[in-house]
Amino acid sequence: MSLKCGIVGLPNVGKSTLFNCLSNAKAQAANFPFCTIEPNVGVITVPDPRLNKLAELVSPERIVPTTIEIVDIAGLVKGASKGEGLGNKFLANIRETNAILHVLRCFDDPNVVHVDGSVNPVRDKEVIDMELQLKDLESVEQKMKRVEKMAKTGTDKDAKKAYDILTEVRDALLQGKSARTVQISKEDFKHIADIHLLTVKPVMYICNVDEASVKEGNKHTAALMEAVKDENAQVLFITAAMEAEIAALESYEDRQAFLEEIGLDEPGVNKLIRKSYQLLNLQTYFTAGVKEVRAWTITVGMSAPEAAGVIHTDFEKGFIKAEVIAYNDYVQFGSEAACRDNGKIRIEGKEYIVQDGDVMHFRFNV
Repeated sequence: MSLKCGIVGLPNVGKSTLFNCLSNAKAQAANFPFCTIEPNVGVITVPDPRLNKLAELVSPERIVPTTIEIVDIAGLVKGASKGEGLGNKFLANIRETNAILHVLRCFDDPNVVHVDGSVNPVRDKEVIDMELQLKDLESVEQKMKRVEKMAKTGTDKDAKKAYDILTEVRDALLQGKSARTVQISKEDFKHIADIHLLTVKPVMYICNVDEASVKEGNKHTAALMEAVKDENAQVLFITAAMEAEIAALESYEDRQAFLEEIGLDEPGVNKLIRKSYQLLNLQTYFTAGVKEVRAWTITVGMSAPEAAGVIHTDFEKGFIKAEVIAYNDYVQFGSEAACRDNGKIRIEGKEYIVQDGDVMHFRFNV
């Protein structure tokens, strides 16, 4: 599955510094607006100690983790929905992502320029929200014009349904609310999927804080959390500059020593990667053999044939059944053979909903 999270925010809030911590790709990080002109893309490994444990038990020839693409998108300014600054390029790049990681500056430092002259994450959030909402409003109204005639004559039920949903979304946008606040079923969403709404994407707010605020936050994070309390959004505190220091350390031992010194269990970027995975409503199943131990990304709620199809479409088309071992059982008994001897391998059919951490083998015939 090709999955992308887009890092967005006003210019100069720490997006590129954060991206550099996440990825081996090196975006230019400088103290001036628009230092990232083209989107930078990094393939990020999702930290999962379960994969390492399975590899320890199986001793495979190779280990393949699951990944997410992180896209560092050029900074946005007021008026982007009308093409100001790098607006059109910015908005086009967001359309290609599955979720939004919205970086907000939540630290005071007179030596780091703010594009609006002062630190106010609530205002900054509203600037980007408004630009995305205005662009969505334009898309919604254009589609409403296209389907209005068919909807009103009643000759096309799909057009009528689309028009009703679009009306509801338009009303929310006009109230300054994002499209994700409108309750739309998966079945109904297909009627408007073609306009690729920006504000329907799930969002996580990343508060770029000073080192002293990374655990408890500060006045800026408190103001932001109050502003987003009704959005059901995830909020994460991270110190981009400190994460850059951690990422620059060569050895695992040096990184652990640094983390212990500052009182953290793990780098903030690890939490960010895992939360991004959760934001996209994803989970992992594993395949484990002597050739490779591999993590596979699937959407929560996928059936066994759909999960098999992530490996290859032939696996889904010719699916017969799946052999399933719960991760905890695999670890407890130490091998597939031991799980078989102890009756811990289940045979599941087409209706089985894959659980996070399942270790699976698929039987298929094409």
